[in-house]
Amino acid sequence: MKKILLYGLVMGPGIVFAQKKAGNKNDGADIHAAVGRAGAAPGLAKYVKPIIGTEKMGHTFPGATVPFGAVQLSPDTDTIPYEVGGKYNGDVYKYCAGYKYEDKTIVGFSHTHFSGTGHSDLGDFLVMPTQGKLQLNPGTADNPRSGFRSAFSHANELVEAGYYKVKLDDDNITAELTATDRVGVHRYTFPKSDQSHIILDLMSGIYNYDGKTVWTYVRVVNDTLLTGYRQTNGWARTRTVYFAMSFSKAFKGYGQQNYDGVQPYRGFWRKFDQTKNFPEIAGKKIRMYFDFDTEEQEKIGVKMAISPVSQENALQNLRAETNGWNFDQVKAQAQAKWNGELEKIKIDASEPDKVNFYTAMYHAFINPTVYADRNGEYKGLDQGVHQADGFVNYTTFSLWDTYRALHPFFNIMQPSRNNDIVKSMMAHYDQSALKMLPIWSHYANDNWCMSGYHSVSVLADAIIKGVYTGDANKALDACIATANHRDYEGIGDYIDKGFIPAEKSGTSVSNTLEYAYDDWCIAQLARKLGRQDVYDTFIKRSGNWVNNFDASIGFMRPKLADGSFKKDFDALSTHGQGFIEGNTWNYSFFVPQDPNALIAKMGGAKRVSQRLDSLFNMHLPDEFFAETEDITREGIIGGYVHGNEPAHHVAYLYNWVGEPWKTQSRVRMILKMQYKPAPDGLGGNDDCGQMSAWYMFSSLGFYPVAPGSDVYSLGSPAVKSAVLTLENGKTFTIETVNQGDRNVYVAKVLLNGKPLEGQEIRHADIMNGGKLTFYMSAKPKK
Repeated sequence: MKKILLYGLVMGPGIVFAQKKAGNKNDGADIHAAVGRAGAAPGLAKYVKPIIGTEKMGHTFPGATVPFGAVQLSPDTDTIPYEVGGKYNGDVYKYCAGYKYEDKTIVGFSHTHFSGTGHSDLGDFLVMPTQGKLQLNPGTADNPRSGFRSAFSHANELVEAGYYKVKLDDDNITAELTATDRVGVHRYTFPKSDQSHIILDLMSGIYNYDGKTVWTYVRVVNDTLLTGYRQTNGWARTRTVYFAMSFSKAFKGYGQQNYDGVQPYRGFWRKFDQTKNFPEIAGKKIRMYFDFDTEEQEKIGVKMAISPVSQENALQNLRAETNGWNFDQVKAQAQAKWNGELEKIKIDASEPDKVNFYTAMYHAFINPTVYADRNGEYKGLDQGVHQADGFVNYTTFSLWDTYRALHPFFNIMQPSRNNDIVKSMMAHYDQSALKMLPIWSHYANDNWCMSGYHSVSVLADAIIKGVYTGDANKALDACIATANHRDYEGIGDYIDKGFIPAEKSGTSVSNTLEYAYDDWCIAQLARKLGRQDVYDTFIKRSGNWVNNFDASIGFMRPKLADGSFKKDFDALSTHGQGFIEGNTWNYSFFVPQDPNALIAKMGGAKRVSQRLDSLFNMHLPDEFFAETEDITREGIIGGYVHGNEPAHHVAYLYNWVGEPWKTQSRVRMILKMQYKPAPDGLGGNDDCGQMSAWYMFSSLGFYPVAPGSDVYSLGSPAVKSAVLTLENGKTFTIETVNQGDRNVYVAKVLLNGKPLEGQEIRHADIMNGGKLTFYMSAKPKK
């Protein structure tokens, strides 16, 4: 029987490993050259560089938004379709945020974008200024003059928090963007021309395909105002967005091109010429244009308000949030909002670290997004109109990612907002025909992406930490109902067998591991509420991870329905091995609810330490993640995949094997290697702020290994000091002594002047205010 030896670990047959160590590359580019032309944003916003993460895998967007705003007004740089020839087009993945730094053209500026996701939707209501002969085709990237897109240069691009500016070279037009919560505000500076146009593309979208737009309606109210809506069928199956669009100058004429083709039923609208100056327009594939005469350097403003409910509400949002045409005032208000959020944490650190930190904070505070009008109305999961009573309704819940660190970060720095977010999740549950909490939801839809039922982690963490003000027992009941939904992704088998058979699911192992963690969260919540029967049931279920642990090889492994382990198994591959977006080397450490039990199963602290060392020092060849688009070389250190979420807690596990100095050095290494002040500065998708939340927690010196508890595991802070201004009026200070790039080890820690035993602090230690002092050293304390 053949055995493979790797870093002192003896493995059984059928397990594939690679044995070559990788060299690590750290690009130390000049900070200002890396993040583009320096702007003059006020306050801490000057450290925010939204261009970070727009190249390669970050999938962030550079455009204008306000904290948690419903509008994300940003350039889109190509028109890549979701499918070509009836098959998935892999290139579309690069455009999850609409913008790709490597591109040389801009197609237009649309009003809704996800930040950092690995799948996509949105890209609503694309606007593009042009001049010269009217062209209603976007053209191609290699020949932009064949359509209305334009070439641009990063040298003429200015990107700040709440503000974006670029010169459109082909038309000699300067575009500026800013935003309020629900309104995108444009300012276009034109050359002298009697052929200036503003195009409204109602066909354009992200992850677009022929037929995605179900219907579009536009009503031209007068020569400066139009309203309408469009409905799409994409990642969100039934999504309708309403708008009101206003111009600062009356257009001299307008028209449309309908690309629907010949319809079986055409009705009698053909009695009109609907192509020019016709005030009521409907169809599936529509582009509109608005004509102007412009003087040299004349500025035309555009405001686009959106609503989940109605055209009337969109118009109310427009008037309430942007009264008048003072673009600079709206920009100043947007940047003041950002500074109000950024000033909640004041750090002392190097200039690059300040850029990384405050940009991470910026990215973390983009999502979730407000999903309600100024009057509190929103569209619910039942597609009905609801009134948010006593809370602000939110959407964009990328929960497989964000339960890990983003929502725990909110429980410290944004508790009132996270309270509203949990109330929004409960409203989702109430409106759900399936009576389930959200899995991955946006725009009054659950798109069911990824695995687990991690909303229960968010609910449990918020209740256990005293953040949620709603009915905690009702929240627990919602968690139970979601966890017992037998016909959802193997839950029935999981309940009956304690694992999901590999024959029934390609992600059987990761699903079991994630369900087990979520069940532990339910158990913790039940214990807090004194519901012992629920606690007993779910604490038992939380141990189901052991059913996929193969002690003969020391790894998690797919199990067949008959209880035997799957014979053909590749421990390095991230495809087809029972795991979602990961391999067993990373997922085998996913028992955050009980690291001590995992360590015992793996053979004890020494053996687990060796296993962790192997993970960080081995080499994972490209072939083992070639078919997993969410993982690329940039996000990997050894075999540890930081560019995707399942192993985000792993560096902190050294604390459980009695080697905290290794946690300290690994964390500081990850901070340096995976986060850089450059367009390609993120090693993976930012995933609605999860990557950024990891950075902030770890830079401050602690991390929530198991949300659902009140414990944070200590690491090695990268900042010199930080002051957290808490919502309760108290401050929590992190300070370091002997901080430096080489001094990554912690000699001792004081909490409020007293030595801290162990490698953890509790939530109350932070929220009560006080001081956490790290004494740093170049030598590990063994």
